[in-house]
Parts: sequence; structure tokens; C-alpha cells
Amino acid sequence: EVQLVESGGGLVQPGGSLRLSCAASGFIFSRYALSWVRQAPGKGLEWVSTIDSGGGSTFYADSVKGRFSISRDNAKNTLYLQMNSLKPEDTAMYYCAREWYGSGANYRGQGTQVTVSS
Repeated sequence: EVQLVESGGGLVQPGGSLRLSCAASGFIFSRYALSWVRQAPGKGLEWVSTIDSGGGSTFYADSVKGRFSISRDNAKNTLYLQMNSLKPEDTAMYYCAREWYGSGANYRGQGTQVTVSS
């Protein structure tokens, strides 16, 4: 059974930083590209970032480019998202996802809440 468990969310002031983690199990982690997606209140899922299976290629939405950094540790079956210079518009539930297809994902975790507010 594929399991994705996110952690690391919380309340942070504008300009602050958070590091999200996603612990994966139930599949061969190193064989899959993985993504972070988010959903703000009242809005649909938004793709944030993707990393390839080996960690050598990364991709970002324009809204987070230069502020967020995706990475992975294949030895620990863990995906990360380092978020810097956070803005109120980054407030959302953040999910790690496998097999993102543009409007959804075949697998995603339960999410971790990020709230950016003073």
C-alpha cells in the first residue's frame, strides 16, 4: 500500500521559513518522480514543484521559483520542501504526490497545513 505522510507545517510570519517532509512507504521510492502540490481554502489543487527520481532535475511553479527548494533522500525514502521568504498567499494545505497528472494525482498524503500570517 502506497503511503505518503507529510509533516513540518505550521504558523509562520511573512518572510519566514519552513521545511516540509514527506515520508514514503509501500513502493520503490527511488523509481518515481515526486511532487508537492497545495490547496488554498476555496481553491483547487495547485502544482508547486516536482523532482525526478534521482533528484537531478527539479521544476517549480513561477509563484514559488527562487523561494522554494525541493529535494529528496532516496536512502531515507523522504521528500522535502524548503520554503523561504514565505508570503500570505502561500497559505494552503501542502501535499506530497506521486504521479501528478496536471489536475490531480494518483497518490497523495493527508497534507500538512502551512499558514503565513502576522
